[in-house]
Amino acid sequence: MGQWGRLSRMDFQDVVRRRRMVRNFDPRPVDPAVVARILDNAVRAPSAGFSQGWGFLVLDTPEDVARFWEATTPAGAGVDAWSAGMRRAPVLVVPLSCKGAYLDRYAEADKGWTDRDEARWPVPYWHIDTGMAALLMLLTVTDEGLGGCFFGIPPEQIPSFRKAFGVPEDHTPIGVVALGHPAPDRRSPSLKRGRRSADEVVHRGRW
Repeated sequence: MGQWGRLSRMDFQDVVRRRRMVRNFDPRPVDPAVVARILDNAVRAPSAGFSQGWGFLVLDTPEDVARFWEATTPAGAGVDAWSAGMRRAPVLVVPLSCKGAYLDRYAEADKGWTDRDEARWPVPYWHIDTGMAALLMLLTVTDEGLGGCFFGIPPEQIPSFRKAFGVPEDHTPIGVVALGHPAPDRRSPSLKRGRRSADEVVHRGRW
């Protein structure tokens, strides 16, 4: 089975039910072939007009991961238990959305719009589609027997993040997917709220 071993695959319903945010990681490296599968699944997410206005910054060396935390951690922060567990994740993937790709796509002849007016969009599909790609990554992480966590970059730290990694201004980080081998961690206190059932949130026929 080689250096990395082999992880068993799950039934889709098991993947959905077992997916959770892992906030503590074992620092062992992740098989590059697994990371490749995670990214291959991400680009299969749906996108309006097949615009595919996304990019994925992969940080999978100790140096790049450390540089990420240095660039995105506010002064005086990063010394809590959450940070300690998250910083052990050996791989970080930053999904970025590109609004311009969508405005350009829908100004093409087959879409019928003659301009790039952002007001035509009822919601920012560039962020939504990139979010769906991030969810596919999280589901694949679970299917591979690994742990993952989606979290945000503090808005005031985005300029330093861009500078540290040369991210162009037309690409917006929607969050970060940390992934790796899960270590024992504490469940989020927010889970005490309980999961709302389908009966509570599904409205049939009318609200």
